[in-house]
Amino acid sequence: MAAAASPIASQLKSNFASSITRLVSPKGLSGSSFKVLPSRRTFFTVKAVQADKPTYQVVQPINGDPFIGSLETPVTSSPFVAWFLSNLPGYRTAVNPLLRGVEVGLAHGLLLVGPFVKTGPLRNTEYAGAAGSLAAAGLVVILSLCLTIYGISSFKEGEPSTAPSLTLTGRKKVPDQLQTADGWAKFTGGFFFGGISGVTWAYFLLYVLDLPYYVK
Repeated sequence: MAAAASPIASQLKSNFASSITRLVSPKGLSGSSFKVLPSRRTFFTVKAVQADKPTYQVVQPINGDPFIGSLETPVTSSPFVAWFLSNLPGYRTAVNPLLRGVEVGLAHGLLLVGPFVKTGPLRNTEYAGAAGSLAAAGLVVILSLCLTIYGISSFKEGEPSTAPSLTLTGRKKVPDQLQTADGWAKFTGGFFFGGISGVTWAYFLLYVLDLPYYVK
């Protein structure tokens, strides 16, 4: 049985070898077979960063402490960004929280009138200005209620400020009084007064003095 199977196996082997030869060495137009060039091995070397070369960490923990949970980047720690953020009402710690709330409310009140006038349901009627101003005032009231709820849930009467008393450079500072129950209540009252005043001032400029603004 094994003797009968060996001629068949040898014949299959020879046929397979001849087919491989035809595939590897095809005939060209002139009848000469293509030459198979020896394969070239490509070698490359992976080099690690040199230990003696100094590297600059672009992102690093604040004050070098990874347990604070905040990072310093070239954007957040640049002098211009620090100056801009420190001059915003929310971070101006030397100003009374009431005045800071008035400033934030005035900005919101002035900016909210235009979108309500131009996109409100009565925008194509003669009551567009009054309706948009009332809608902006209603949103100021809603935002004031949200600020009140946040202050009640976040701060307790008589407790000290939750703001940090250290700067990025390690200097001591007085904690921000906005992060107290009394300071947040003053900020909320100032926001409500400033927001309603901003809406009233925008309506006065647009529809009483009749100034040629785009939002009319």
